[in-house]
Amino acid sequence: MHLMPAVFGLMTGLSLIVAIGSQNAYLLRLGIAGSTRVVLPAVVVCAVSDAVLILAGVLGVGALVQSTPQALTVIRVVGAAFLITYALMAARRVIRPDGGALEAGDVREAAPGAGARRAVLTMLALTWLNPHVYLDTVVMLGSIANGQPQGRWWWVAGAVAASVIWFTALGFGARLLRPVFSRPVAWRVLDAFVAIVMLTLGLRIALGV
Repeated sequence: MHLMPAVFGLMTGLSLIVAIGSQNAYLLRLGIAGSTRVVLPAVVVCAVSDAVLILAGVLGVGALVQSTPQALTVIRVVGAAFLITYALMAARRVIRPDGGALEAGDVREAAPGAGARRAVLTMLALTWLNPHVYLDTVVMLGSIANGQPQGRWWWVAGAVAASVIWFTALGFGARLLRPVFSRPVAWRVLDAFVAIVMLTLGLRIALGV
């Protein structure tokens, strides 16, 4: 009886987080270049943040979010500035690459901010300074969860499991791409992709679209 709500929560969660976004783009780059001690805390930040936001929505915080547009405006301005700045940093690496390429078996932390502390702080900013996360995760997922006639907490368990599965797979699965990134040109392509994603999201947030 509880299996279907859990599966529904899992599929709903995956459909929301698998889309390309700032979190995923940054975690992909960390996963390719970073060591386990860098990737693991970044994955934990993503999964735990999602779990907290989903639980907040289920517990009714979504109504509070909708009633405080001023707070979302502040988050939108700061978040847009952060994303656009990061996009410009990635674009700079495309134009002036640092020559970093991964040698066979090399796990040099070539990603910017590859230290665990900086990676965690960057991921926290990318997660919590994105106003869409409050609308999509807190309001939307919270509403869906509370709309379950039965098995609401099983649905929540499925949605949280989706976050854990996806971010773990992305963070640690990205290392399979390391042979490709033994060439500096591959890093320039990835940084161009990151710059486009971050700039697009930053502009969308700034313009409120």
